[in-house]
Amino acid sequence: MQQTQNIQADVNSPLVPVISLSLFAVASGFLMSLIPLALSARGMSVDLASWLASVFYAGLLGGALISARVVGQLGHRNALVAFLIVIVTTVGMMATVASPAVWLASRFLAGVAVAGVFVVIESWLLMADTEKARAKRLGLYMASLYGGSALGQLGIGFFGTEGAMPLMVVAGLFSAAMLPPLVYRKGQPKKVEHVSIKLSEMRDLPSAAYIGCIVSGLVLGSIYGLLPLDLERQYSHNQVGMLMAIVILGGMAVQPLVSWLNSRVEKALLMALFCFAGLLAIAMIEIATVDAGLMAGLFLLGAAAFALYPVAITLACRNVSESKIVAAAELMLLSYSVGSVAGPVLAGRAMNAESGLMFYFVICFAATLIYMLITTKRNRSRGANGVDDVMSVDL
Repeated sequence: MQQTQNIQADVNSPLVPVISLSLFAVASGFLMSLIPLALSARGMSVDLASWLASVFYAGLLGGALISARVVGQLGHRNALVAFLIVIVTTVGMMATVASPAVWLASRFLAGVAVAGVFVVIESWLLMADTEKARAKRLGLYMASLYGGSALGQLGIGFFGTEGAMPLMVVAGLFSAAMLPPLVYRKGQPKKVEHVSIKLSEMRDLPSAAYIGCIVSGLVLGSIYGLLPLDLERQYSHNQVGMLMAIVILGGMAVQPLVSWLNSRVEKALLMALFCFAGLLAIAMIEIATVDAGLMAGLFLLGAAAFALYPVAITLACRNVSESKIVAAAELMLLSYSVGSVAGPVLAGRAMNAESGLMFYFVICFAATLIYMLITTKRNRSRGANGVDDVMSVDL
């Protein structure tokens, strides 16, 4: 594991990473829903879906271990282009060869490169002077990520799931994401040197930040990897794409609220509130008798699930110096990846039972809710509230 030293921002503009991220998110959103739905048409078992999701997040886990070093050697702009080239190559491999082994290898390599994209963009945007500025930038980051992902879901309706065309469209979108850093060469943080991160420094980060990122991975990995299959039991491919878009739109819509609350409400308590919203969403989905009720539940599920990571990462970076932002982002992505690897496998087993995926989400949200409430109580007893300007909320 690596961390950074002597980072200095040179007119650190968020324009390049946000534009590139938006195009990247459209491609990723389309690809995430396309993969499980395209297996049957290409002669592969749908049981491969959970393994494809898990191997992707295993790659994400591996990528989180090396990304900061690559960023330090190449700089943010060049590293972003390099990671995107790897992703385009893996999509091309999947488009030309319909083999479980090739797809598994491609998704692993893609996971490594996607981890690099996230570390580059998150650290680029998090290099701000104040917690409020970081929260604002991260809100812009999450809105771009989830807005693009929601738009990408609609690609299933336009391009279908059969043949090489949908995958080639995805490759084209990833290629377009390279243009902003290639065309606009200024506004990036300077190259950095790296030293090994110390175990004591890892312990200094709040445990609630680690837990928040792990649970975010447990939930989001299963939403991306298995929720399309769960919805496909009752709906057509076009309807699945639209319902997945509603989930991700919920994640996008909540980001301004997350950004506003992040510097006002204790972060452990804020994660607890979003976990409660997740439980409410599951209840709405399970008792829904009309499509409007289902869509409202899915929208709220997206809002709850996609809110945990930005709160957790801002908690982790709250007292971190600018020289350690890349390392902190790397650690949080590593935690997220651990959850993302385990999530699809655990949820895949739960799907054998009726409403098994929703029950899995209930366990994740309920356990985290209890943990965050206990953490909030403990922090208050120690006089550590986790925010700059606290909005008092009694427990």
